[in-house]
Amino acid sequence: MSIASAKQIVAALPPLTTVVALFVDPEPAWVKSVCDAVPVSLLQFHGSEPADFCEAFRRPYMKAVRVSVSEDVLIQAATHTLARGLLLDSADEQLAGGTGKTFDWSLVPRDLGAPIVLAGGLNADNVAEAVRVVEPAAVDVSTGVESAPGIKDPVKMASFINAARAAARGDS
Repeated sequence: MSIASAKQIVAALPPLTTVVALFVDPEPAWVKSVCDAVPVSLLQFHGSEPADFCEAFRRPYMKAVRVSVSEDVLIQAATHTLARGLLLDSADEQLAGGTGKTFDWSLVPRDLGAPIVLAGGLNADNVAEAVRVVEPAAVDVSTGVESAPGIKDPVKMASFINAARAAARGDS
């Protein structure tokens, strides 16, 4: 996405909306350009960025972790101690995210010391179970609410939100 497009989107948002800029192994100059031009609330790093890189921009950030074993999460939690949270997603050799596949939620360690945002193949049918098993601070969805690649379905979005809210309340 271009900086001009990002500025247009952000300008159309309602007040008090958290603006997240997502990066995958970016050049530092690109992150700086985005931060200088767009009122970003949170940086999300979804590649192999080390903690010192993420912290260099002096902005709150979240670090994505591609989970294949529990140690993946433990290592990133220990390394990214200043991250506002860890976004846990499915591991994939080819993709940094957006696989539409779940991972084994039992691999998520308890008491990481950082809030967990759970991603990876979530949809209205499985988000309640995911919330019960992992107890994340938040959930992240993309492909699970699409009618076709890149096309969000309002009905699927509403179903997902209702299921996630019910799970957060503890409804069966």
